[in-house]
Amino acid sequence: MSRLASELQRLQRSPWEVLWSALVSCGLVLFSQLAVAIVPRLLPSISLLAMLPVAGLVFLATIVVGRFWRRFIGVAASAPLFVLFNVLFLWGVYVFVIRRDTSSLLDMLINAECALLLWGLYRILSGDPGIVAYETSFLEEAGCKDFVDAICSSEKHPSLSRVRHCNCCKVNVRGYDHHCPAFGNCVGQKNHRLFMALLTGFVVAESTYTMCSTKYISRCINSGTIRTENPLSLNMVIGTMLFSVLQVLWQVVFLIWHVYGICFNIKTDEWVMSNFPCFGLFLHQLQVAFSFAVSYS
Repeated sequence: MSRLASELQRLQRSPWEVLWSALVSCGLVLFSQLAVAIVPRLLPSISLLAMLPVAGLVFLATIVVGRFWRRFIGVAASAPLFVLFNVLFLWGVYVFVIRRDTSSLLDMLINAECALLLWGLYRILSGDPGIVAYETSFLEEAGCKDFVDAICSSEKHPSLSRVRHCNCCKVNVRGYDHHCPAFGNCVGQKNHRLFMALLTGFVVAESTYTMCSTKYISRCINSGTIRTENPLSLNMVIGTMLFSVLQVLWQVVFLIWHVYGICFNIKTDEWVMSNFPCFGLFLHQLQVAFSFAVSYS
């Protein structure tokens, strides 16, 4: 375990680096959400359904701008903090704008969902995905040069079955499915259930938020108060609703894939490497580049 501890210590950042990364992540969330909120402001005559792809393109454009932004300020945004601040932003829009048009039961439900999401994010970010660490004596007995070599010949060593090396975390994980940048951790044997629960929680919470925001927008239209509403508040509600729908669309697909993988005992990393080896190697190279950038940003 001493080798594992030293690796984790090497990847830790100083408090000032974490603070700057948090500020950059918060700024990127505000920038992306305000950019999406401009869509209904600039295109008020089109339907919400037609706004959806436009909002998706605008959101992607802000993420690309954020990537270039890092080159000028020398600090990278943190994906887990980006997710965290988006949850807090949507929760804030609900509390200060939408809440007054929501029933007490639905209000309790969405607040409980947001609180559980924050708790789940903390658990999966700080939890152990199933890290495996062996001393040098084990490798000598197994006749392997390093741990990666031992994993490649795992059929000779049952204890290494389905252990994979994560290039981002620089650790070996039992039951490795994939590295999740959004949650800042690998998904492995010990946290796969938590990952599935958290992914389901995001789908449910964002669907609930979409329902509440749609009700708010419908009330403004039907009561004729849409012109008297604060334009910024109304556009923010529409923008966050579009953002939530976009998130639900890809998360549902991702959730279906993982349910399929559980039913047929398939791991994402194994499936990609066996069916699309070139693409899998490309993803691993991206993980190495991402890890290098994070370590020195």
